Amino acid sequence: MSTTPVIEVERLNVTYGDFHAVRDLSFEVRRGELYALIGTNGAGKTSTLETIEGHRTPTSGTVRVFGHSPRDRRVVRPRVGVMLQESGFSPDLTVHESVRLIGRLTRRTDDVDRVLDIVDLTRRSGRKVSQLSGGEKRRLDFATAVYGTPELVFLDEPTTGLDIQSRDALWATVDRLRENGATIVLTTHYLEEAQQRADRIGLMHQGTFHREGTVSELTRTLPAVIRFSLPPVAPALPLQAVVDAHGKVVVETFGLQKDLHILLGWAQDHAVELRDLQAGPTRLDDVFRAIGN
Repeated sequence: MSTTPVIEVERLNVTYGDFHAVRDLSFEVRRGELYALIGTNGAGKTSTLETIEGHRTPTSGTVRVFGHSPRDRRVVRPRVGVMLQESGFSPDLTVHESVRLIGRLTRRTDDVDRVLDIVDLTRRSGRKVSQLSGGEKRRLDFATAVYGTPELVFLDEPTTGLDIQSRDALWATVDRLRENGATIVLTTHYLEEAQQRADRIGLMHQGTFHREGTVSELTRTLPAVIRFSLPPVAPALPLQAVVDAHGKVVVETFGLQKDLHILLGWAQDHAVELRDLQAGPTRLDDVFRAIGN
């Protein structure tokens, strides 16, 4: 297997007049990984993705997809599937016609009925796009992205509007694509999806990366939290703590297991009830909330 990155971005800048949407952004996506690009609103995610997908020319910097400019559509497009937030399918085309059209435009080959079966749209094959529900339209978007089993798939907010069963089916299909060697680039506001599924995450803020790394690497940058209530009279705590606005005792720690053990031992020795005790590792949404603090 080639070790050359599927996507290479070097010092990418995208400006709109005086507005600098992307600033000297550099990163790469490795073959076979699921890379999540997340960030605050206006962070530059869309401009970055549009440039990588070949829809926008960078103001400066270099972008390579499979070693080529993404605007070299003859070489790159047949190898790439894209699921946009809004597809813009013609409302007068049927579901079957829409998938077949995308196949022709991308010059990928597949069996339309096979793909519709994967996304559970077989019974809607002859129905016009205008007659589909919002969730069905998202499944159609996904069908056109995975048609022809592309090597690289962009998923832009793929599960928005989907019920739980449809979400599970989508991720099962993504898992099969990855088993066959596909590379996935995901953008999502559902941070739990990125936390559960991404090999690496680029967390954007104000046009560049606030942080990049695995979930473990990102969450290790913030302390875990132990939170509980104490009775009105209690001996001195064995750990440094503060009391929040709700009267809860809060302990921040980079050694959660060790400090929790100390705290529980102290409570046992002094017959103190730790009411409403909560303890857990730092999550990706904690890292996200810390942006700008």
